Amino acid sequence: MSLERTTALNTLGRERIAVLDGAMGTMIQERNLTESDFRNDVVRNHPRDLKGNNDLLCLTRPDVIEDIHFQYYAAGADIATTNTFSSTTIAQADYALEHLVPGLNQAAAEVALRAARRAEAATPGRRCFVAGGLGPTNRTASMSPDVNRPDYRAVTFDQLAFAYREQVEALIAGGVDLLLIETIFDTLNAKAALFAIEGLFEETGRRLPVMISVTITDASGRTLSGQTIAAFYHSIRHARPFSVGINCALGGKQMRPYLEELAMLAECLVSCHPNAGLPNAFGGYDETPADMAGIIGDFARAGFVNIVGGCCGSTPAHIRAIAAAVRGVPVRTPREHSSTLRLSGLEPLLIA
Repeated sequence: MSLERTTALNTLGRERIAVLDGAMGTMIQERNLTESDFRNDVVRNHPRDLKGNNDLLCLTRPDVIEDIHFQYYAAGADIATTNTFSSTTIAQADYALEHLVPGLNQAAAEVALRAARRAEAATPGRRCFVAGGLGPTNRTASMSPDVNRPDYRAVTFDQLAFAYREQVEALIAGGVDLLLIETIFDTLNAKAALFAIEGLFEETGRRLPVMISVTITDASGRTLSGQTIAAFYHSIRHARPFSVGINCALGGKQMRPYLEELAMLAECLVSCHPNAGLPNAFGGYDETPADMAGIIGDFARAGFVNIVGGCCGSTPAHIRAIAAAVRGVPVRTPREHSSTLRLSGLEPLLIA
């Protein structure tokens, strides 16, 4: 990303509420793709089933992924996220495709950038940005997956940091404008990603804006690893993120009190991209574009958010309605940076 594009992104964050894209998986499901769509010459004879490995489509059906990105830009998204939620060696091990990870991430960035340039060309003067998406992986560093072995960990901090480093290097090589660590259920996983990113920035002398987005798993208001929203923020604020926010797990209505708390704490921009409601009995999402736009529009008018979008179940129609709902609403002002010592375990601790 050039200095000019970084400046443009920072200007966008100061001047108005920015709009993220919506769900990638929801849109892919609508295409009714078959196993053959998940294969090309490189994986033609791969011994494992590949359908469902949606990130692989960046290599095997880039036309599908580019079209989805373009639809979100056309709906009003300022930022689209690369189709790389599971593009680490840790996640791709489920398919025995670890060797494809560098090419997978670079291709995903390039596909999203093509869609961004198309959208910019369609509306001269418009700026469209690409966020390199880093998912949480399918393992947790701070908890044991085996109730009979509480000391056991399925992954180490170093393994996570190495995997994230490889992913970020490829995303940057592909040309992303910023990075998005999203759907964080274990803060230790996220800290491994931040450690890898910071190390890369220091070595290359080149920095990109970093968005951080956590997921609150239930009505307890905590992450899966047990932190409250304030404790989570204290855990990551040292990274001086471009934004911090909440996504996934809950619908907007259930997310409101935690988003309000985060908005009162955050010394940076605040993002919010909830699911289209809670899953129904069939695993679908029932909130209409008008429903979702009403909820997020309320967040904007309450001064909770700087960046909004959608997660599971959302579509370009949802993003179009959300963009309209926040248009013209005054942007939230980040809190002044505090020198108070802020620590955290599962709960926050302030030492004045």
